[in-house]
Amino acid sequence: MFIQTEATPNPATLKFLPGRAVLDAGTLDMPTKEAASQSPLATRLFDIPNVNGVFFGSDFISVTKSDGEWPQIKPAVLGAIMEHYISGAALVATDAQAPEGDGDEFFDTKDAETVAIIKDLIETRVRPAVAGDGGDITFKGYKEGIVFLQMKGACSGCPSSTATLQHGIQNLIKHFVPEVVEIRPV
Repeated sequence: MFIQTEATPNPATLKFLPGRAVLDAGTLDMPTKEAASQSPLATRLFDIPNVNGVFFGSDFISVTKSDGEWPQIKPAVLGAIMEHYISGAALVATDAQAPEGDGDEFFDTKDAETVAIIKDLIETRVRPAVAGDGGDITFKGYKEGIVFLQMKGACSGCPSSTATLQHGIQNLIKHFVPEVVEIRPV
């Protein structure tokens, strides 16, 4: 098994590509060891010193470190991922909740058409680009021209995430939906 790695815009996060599907649908963000208990692989990764975040995408695993240098942490992460896939164990425990969906959204029903356009832009144009950087972004709400988005994986805590939101995503959405005045992280 050959696992590729890619740097992300977040220097604390490295993207691991095992060359096979990771999740069939959605994403799974485990920012704490407690959240990782739903996945044997994530639990194994959190057992590595200085690992403080694990994120599963469709074909990648993003690992975030709290301290230390990647040359010292990366071999242990590669070993844990390889051992997991060789063992044939499930990625997520069968009694764990399903990967995150679009729950807990808020917006006024009169804005449903605007929200549908915003969500379509996020799904078709923003999420694929963000996944390329080892993260994910989901719609959380819309109120009085303000779009609320949640950044996950490599994007959560990334030094350039504010610029990505303010310039890239905000400009894109404002272009197609002029009533949007601002994008804010949740």
